Amino acid sequence: MSQVETASLRPDHRISRVIKGGWQLAGDHGSVDRASAIADMEAFLDAGITTFDCADIYTGVEEMIGDFIADVRQRRGASVADRVVVHTKLVPDLGRLQDLRADEVEAIIDRSLKRLRIDRLHLVQFFWWDLSIGNPTEALEVLKECQRKGKIGNLGVNNWDSAQIGRFVDAGYDIVSAQIQYSVLDRRAANGLAEWAAKHDMQFLCYGSLAGGFLTENWLGQLDPGFEFTNRSLVKYRLIIDEFGPWEMFQELLQTLEDIGRKHGVSLSAVATRWVLDQPQVAAAIVGARYARHLPKTMQVFQFKLDDEDRDRIASIQARSHGPAGLVYGLEGDRTSRHGRIMKYNLNTRPDDKVLGSADG
Repeated sequence: MSQVETASLRPDHRISRVIKGGWQLAGDHGSVDRASAIADMEAFLDAGITTFDCADIYTGVEEMIGDFIADVRQRRGASVADRVVVHTKLVPDLGRLQDLRADEVEAIIDRSLKRLRIDRLHLVQFFWWDLSIGNPTEALEVLKECQRKGKIGNLGVNNWDSAQIGRFVDAGYDIVSAQIQYSVLDRRAANGLAEWAAKHDMQFLCYGSLAGGFLTENWLGQLDPGFEFTNRSLVKYRLIIDEFGPWEMFQELLQTLEDIGRKHGVSLSAVATRWVLDQPQVAAAIVGARYARHLPKTMQVFQFKLDDEDRDRIASIQARSHGPAGLVYGLEGDRTSRHGRIMKYNLNTRPDDKVLGSADG
């Protein structure tokens, strides 16, 4: 099996350049065999994919990764369990931004630590649905204090462009990463954010590199399905395809990726992921492989390099596309848009969760 490439967000924070995603293990993505998903995490770790992405709002996923880490620690020892690098998120509910208390912010961190069964979160990625509501700087200051207490290693952000991130960088916060959508379909990060990130020692952790599975062989040669999906992820990425261009142009892109993959002896999806990894400031791509049976295809990204001809063929199609245009998360950040209307904005608080919503925590 190929050697997994690594990257450093900071000298003390080394990650695999493919990160095992967790969103697809949460709700709205179809049934998940929990026991198999947890057991199969070990195969990814042993293959060198040491970094796992989750979030406080991905229902049940922090607990799954925590069970995995605890099981490995018990069977194989702390030295193996400690190879796992966990990236989680802190995403307060939109409905709580106005009155969210500092103790509640730290309670979310404590809850993540408890769920993950670790003493320190390697990376907490911060997001605030609307920066005009409440006091996001105060919330981020709580996370900085959690760093001083040893609860958090590094801080990152999600789904912001340079204007939003710069607000906190200018205030003295060390933001090591931005988790953003980036793919052969969605190149909004190249509209200035990548150049800004290079100047501020910040790298990208990229989701959507396979557009929720659209950038795979499964969709090559398929008729336009429209937007009638029960899976919210598919609706999200079908909207991105619609911004990119007509379905026929998307099919042309898929065929080109397939041709390049055949040339190198790898899958269409490996070509799409490799393209993302080769972009400026990209540290890693987050890949939503649920089970170990997906591991061989996932590892193909490290088995080849794109050459100039490959890049030119992809670029020739991208040059004809009309979007997505604008800033990173600009379309999705408009809660009245067709992109924003499919989002869920209040997934953090649960009625049975005693950690939040009570002053005594």
